Amino acid sequence: MNDFLMSLLSLIVGLLVGGGLGYYFTRKIFMKQLKENPPINEKMIRAMFMQMGRKPSEAQIRQIMKSMEQNK
Repeated sequence: MNDFLMSLLSLIVGLLVGGGLGYYFTRKIFMKQLKENPPINEKMIRAMFMQMGRKPSEAQIRQIMKSMEQNK
C-alpha cells in the first residue's frame, strides 16, 4: 500500500511540474513570437497604403481590418 501511495504522489508531482514547465515555456515562446511579429493594426495598414502611394479612407481601413479578423 505504501508503494502505491508513493507512486501516486510521484505521478501527481510529475504532472504538476510538467504542466508548470510546459505553461512557462509555451508562454515564453508565444510572447517572443508576438514581439517579433506584432499583429497588424490600423497604423500599419495606413503605412502600407502610403508606401504604395495611396491615401486610404477610413472605410478602406475598416474593411481591411474586418477582413483580417474574419480570416483568423
